[in-house]
Amino acid sequence: MPFVPPMTMMEFFSKSEGVWFTQRTVHHFDTVPDQSGESKLYVGAIALDDPRVKAICESQGIDPASAKGGASFMWQEHDDDQEPNLDRVAVLIDVPDDQTGRSGKLLRNQGYVEKIPVVSRYWFGQDGILTIDTEYETNQGQERCWFMTDDFRVRVSTVRMMNGVYLMTYCSERRYLTEANLAEMVQHNLSRATV
Repeated sequence: MPFVPPMTMMEFFSKSEGVWFTQRTVHHFDTVPDQSGESKLYVGAIALDDPRVKAICESQGIDPASAKGGASFMWQEHDDDQEPNLDRVAVLIDVPDDQTGRSGKLLRNQGYVEKIPVVSRYWFGQDGILTIDTEYETNQGQERCWFMTDDFRVRVSTVRMMNGVYLMTYCSERRYLTEANLAEMVQHNLSRATV
């Protein structure tokens, strides 16, 4: 069966649910040396009746009835075995432009570059690539993300500062497999072998 990429933000959030192993490279276009690292990304979809949907919409002056739901994102260092730090949680709410859900606004309780509430614009290309543009108070950011398979995705982001310094990040993300995932995969492959 061919892979079908998500084409709406809620499909994207649903396909992103789980824990991801992220390998990233950050290239600075100034005197700061390049960086690389590994982390874990925890993603959970948020239903429309979650109180965070209403709270974030109202804080941005958006009618909560126009939202479709959202997702929470938590980051953690790869080798950190503690519970994720709730101070690093970002909540995104999907407010699509129309019924197709292919473009719209993302309301965030805190941005990635600047830790302030922010509204981003998003759209999905025909190829399934998600593009998110964000205007912060002193920065501009663009992120592009796409799934290669259900369990592997790529993110590329750029940040332009007011002083002209650019930053580019490349991330490859692989879904963590749980014991239940592995057992399901074994059963699936065993059933294919007997057909």
